[in-house]
Amino acid sequence: MHSVTSRIIVLAIAALPLAGCESIAISALGGGTSAGVSYSMAGKVSRTFTASLPKVRAAALAALQHMDIDVRSIDKVKGGKEINAKSINRTIYIKLEEISPNATRMSVSAKSGIFHSDTATGAEILLQTDREMGGA
Repeated sequence: MHSVTSRIIVLAIAALPLAGCESIAISALGGGTSAGVSYSMAGKVSRTFTASLPKVRAAALAALQHMDIDVRSIDKVKGGKEINAKSINRTIYIKLEEISPNATRMSVSAKSGIFHSDTATGAEILLQTDREMGGA
């Protein structure tokens, strides 16, 4: 019994340096991305735009087209829209949430396989959406 507890403690201590990797990488990315972009530990990037949901939706679709990412579906969900898209080796999930008639939160998750989230691609989709709206 004692050796099992010891092994768990040793494994937990050994894994500690790995726990901060995403946080460090996210902090490093923060300097080069647009202001107001937030990152989650689940690999999502998000930002609130001061624009209506239809305007952000149109800009997001234009950004995906500009990046040669194929839109697979656009679905109405509670509080907004969900866009599913596919690139060569990424599956992209975009959620647009209407906060007010002139504020929309956009969350992007780019997945490569089950366990790998690509926050850089998500951040680029947000940046390109902002550019399509004339922001950058």
